[in-house]
Amino acid sequence: MFILYAIPIGIVAGYLLGGRLDRLGQVRFRWAPLALLGLAVQVALFSDPLAEAVSATGPAIYVASTAVVLAAVLRNLAIPGVAIIAIGAASNLVAIVANGGYMPADPGALAVAGGIGPGYSNSSVVSDPALAFLTDVFATPAWIPFANVFSIGDVLIGIGVAATIAVAMRSRPLDAGGPLD
Repeated sequence: MFILYAIPIGIVAGYLLGGRLDRLGQVRFRWAPLALLGLAVQVALFSDPLAEAVSATGPAIYVASTAVVLAAVLRNLAIPGVAIIAIGAASNLVAIVANGGYMPADPGALAVAGGIGPGYSNSSVVSDPALAFLTDVFATPAWIPFANVFSIGDVLIGIGVAATIAVAMRSRPLDAGGPLD
């Protein structure tokens, strides 16, 4: 949910830079349905009651849905800011794969965010996570709406989203181009 904060930050930055909101509608994000499908799978995967039902298949579904979203992001590297999103998404995917389909979360960060609910979760406490520096080591406090743990990859995704929005509000239409739309 960390990304939800990047959207209004990007819009405010876009306005401060003299941009216009209507220019966002001119950005052509290729393979958008694929990205939305991957994100929808993740929302469903981490929501009750599905989170309780998937158990052993949860990690494979999480890795696959994250890879699908990354593929759509990579298709749009020509859009300013999207490269930062891609680096963040790739960092998250590497950490998730290296840890068996889970994003390890620092116990202290989880405590700050309010813990993990029942069922399969994208975050899991692991005693000795692989690539610990890429895992969920940060947290928004539980009193903040959508409190959660987050990683450096999530920070990069948030910066990329905010930058993409701000630049798009300021620019003429840009897209990824190409024959595979």
